[in-house]
Amino acid sequence: MDDTDRKLVSVLRHNGRASVSDLATTLSLSRATVRARLDRLQNAGDVVGYTVVLKEDVARDPVRALMMIGIEGRGTDRVIRQLSGLPQVRAVHATNGRWDVIAELGTDTLEALDDVLSRIRKFDGVTQSETSLLLSTRKSGV
Repeated sequence: MDDTDRKLVSVLRHNGRASVSDLATTLSLSRATVRARLDRLQNAGDVVGYTVVLKEDVARDPVRALMMIGIEGRGTDRVIRQLSGLPQVRAVHATNGRWDVIAELGTDTLEALDDVLSRIRKFDGVTQSETSLLLSTRKSGV
């Protein structure tokens, strides 16, 4: 992938519905060049799809947080199963370093977030945690 491909992908990330003509105009390329590059990126597996982000996807969780969790002994699988059973847990990530697991949380209110944090801290094997509120998202993997 060269610089032009990266620019093309960047434009598509902002507007996955942009027409080939619009992409060509934005990038100062011919339509044939944009079409050929898109085809090549798709055939190579660099671009695997296009998506739509709905307002409800963004507004779903007015309060979002990352909870870093330290787990004692061999309880990681059990804690991950418990986390996965909570509706407020959007994703669970295994990690290295100081924390064993990072949980992405989403709730409607700060009170609901406080409640789920308290519940998680009481899980058998959870020894420590640190939580950071997500204030804004500059780039999403959605």
